[in-house]
Amino acid sequence: MSKYHAKPVVVDNIRFHSTKEARRYQELRLLEKAGHIRELALQPVFPLSAGPAQVGRYIADFGYWTDTNTYIVEDVKGFDTPLSKWKRRHMKAQYGIEVLTT
Repeated sequence: MSKYHAKPVVVDNIRFHSTKEARRYQELRLLEKAGHIRELALQPVFPLSAGPAQVGRYIADFGYWTDTNTYIVEDVKGFDTPLSKWKRRHMKAQYGIEVLTT
């Protein structure tokens, strides 16, 4: 069991950290099949840098393109920690991406 009491779930032979994340995956797959989003990626990784040094990485839950050519990075949160908040601010500063939390 995770430290935040999330229960892992398997959907489409993919193990998700929580039922909430698995449900969101199913919603996104339906949107992809309907043509509203494309190139759904699970756990895209973004290096986080300070100047020339890599100081960490951000692993989102999902990344995808919308039908309006906007790239969305999404994180499913049951509990938001100070570290995850900092990483989202870093993503905005470094990549100009505002991470959507659901």
